[in-house]
Amino acid sequence: MVQRLTGDYEAATASQQQSLELFRNLGNLYMQAWILCELGLLQRLSGDYPAAAASEQQALEVFCDVGDRWGQGHALNALGLIQQLTGDYTAAAASHQRALWLFRDSDDPQGQAEALNSLGELASRTSATGHARDHHGQALAIARHIGAPLDEARALDGIGHSHLHDGNPRQAAVHLRQALTIYQRIGAHPAARHVQQTLEQHRLTASTVQPGTAPPSQDHPRQPPAASSAHR
Repeated sequence: MVQRLTGDYEAATASQQQSLELFRNLGNLYMQAWILCELGLLQRLSGDYPAAAASEQQALEVFCDVGDRWGQGHALNALGLIQQLTGDYTAAAASHQRALWLFRDSDDPQGQAEALNSLGELASRTSATGHARDHHGQALAIARHIGAPLDEARALDGIGHSHLHDGNPRQAAVHLRQALTIYQRIGAHPAARHVQQTLEQHRLTASTVQPGTAPPSQDHPRQPPAASSAHR
């Protein structure tokens, strides 16, 4: 995971391929599925979307075979992210919604935050920025409640970009700078670079954020929504 966070995708992929071969030799289907999920993520980050989709689909099938609904949620959410990148938004929405249902059914708040962030990013792609902030706001509340900094930063990043899209540079700067601070603190260098580039591209300097400015409460409620652990 450290290699992935720091952007060394080639080394990370080589490590995961070795692990996959090991667990195939051991006949451990459960671990094979999780490694396939990680491989799919690395392939997506490297831009090889067909390979990424194939890896996540294999992982999903194995999780279904072993009856792991939690794993199914992770594979579906990852598959939805690939579908977003290839422009299949209808399929992506179905994948993320099904993943969210599975995470709620298995009472996994971090999985819920991941799926909600994915739905927020999908909404931004279709210019539904109000829905994007709603999804990211729910994800942010959950992430802060359970102490999941990467999901927190991703939510702040998404809220910031939605404000930028709507022509609200001050609020965009507030959220993006918070996201940048967290990404830098946890060593998520590629994500940090992306946010830094956005700030520079749109000239969102420190002066854009006025002293005492705080993100609006509707963007990120302090407590996770009551439905976060509900079954659908």
